[in-house]
Amino acid sequence: MKVVIPVAGVGSRLRPHTHTQPKSLVPVADNTILGHIIERLLEAGIQDFVFIIGYLGEKIENYVRQKYPNIKSEFVVQEPREGLGHALWVARETYRTESSILIMLGDAIVDVDFEAVIQAPHSVLGVKKVSKPSLFGVTEVGSDEFITKLVEKPMIPKSNFALVGLYKIIQPDKLVESLEYIIQADIRTQNEYHLTDALMHMIRNGEKMTTWGVDNWFDCGRKETLLEANATLLSRPEFRKRDYSQFPNTIIIPPVSIGENCQVANSIIGPYVAIGDNTIITSSILSNSIIGSFSELQYAVMRDSIIGSDASFKGLSHSLNIGDSTEINFGQ
Repeated sequence: MKVVIPVAGVGSRLRPHTHTQPKSLVPVADNTILGHIIERLLEAGIQDFVFIIGYLGEKIENYVRQKYPNIKSEFVVQEPREGLGHALWVARETYRTESSILIMLGDAIVDVDFEAVIQAPHSVLGVKKVSKPSLFGVTEVGSDEFITKLVEKPMIPKSNFALVGLYKIIQPDKLVESLEYIIQADIRTQNEYHLTDALMHMIRNGEKMTTWGVDNWFDCGRKETLLEANATLLSRPEFRKRDYSQFPNTIIIPPVSIGENCQVANSIIGPYVAIGDNTIITSSILSNSIIGSFSELQYAVMRDSIIGSDASFKGLSHSLNIGDSTEINFGQ
């Protein structure tokens, strides 16, 4: 099966980290967002990838070719960027003759039985129950368990099952026909050509689609959800068993992920901290944070923070002599 991964977005909600690198290459739990997605698909036996690139697309292409040289990869440039539906329309010639395809959004990590999804007899849309469905595309399902309606960010949602960015499409030539229809008819939602509108056109024309609940969904498009994804992924058993005793005068509070060639000294690291390769950290206290590669932190006290790659931070070194009944507050 071929998988199509749109990664052309600017990632404005993760700025300033996306000024110099694509959103999908932001680090999280010992990998990048895109790396987590690719690894899950490789485990399911998928080797044929199409990447729809745009903003800083050359960095995505270089990353994929260097880290995954053995997969079959194609790169299609989306320019201008006019929505997910438009992205898939631009790349239509790479997949329209396939018997079925998988579409995975490049900023969403999901835990699901991909092999079972691939074997499903109908088109399948991954979903997860959410508390604020108006922020997402949502699905409505009939008594026969088939999807009756798809709405992108409805003002008054009639369902709380959100689309998570996983789509298995039977007969993708029909998807191409629907994408061409919405583009030729200039059917836009929030001024973009949305995949949900094309899928809804397919449903109206008799295509059967079902929902598929995912075990976990990490929407990595915002700082808060990225840190949440990092903490949840780090909570898996393999991260609690790692030995970081080589770092002098340092306390490691699991779960923590520290990359290759890092120097850490006189610090307290954790819990829920991911540190990229070749980073130097001295005399610092870090918790629930992501630190990029080739960065340097000195005298840093950080929590709930994201530090990009090639960043440098030097805080204040304090030497205190505090008497009885004294309270000092350096701020929250």
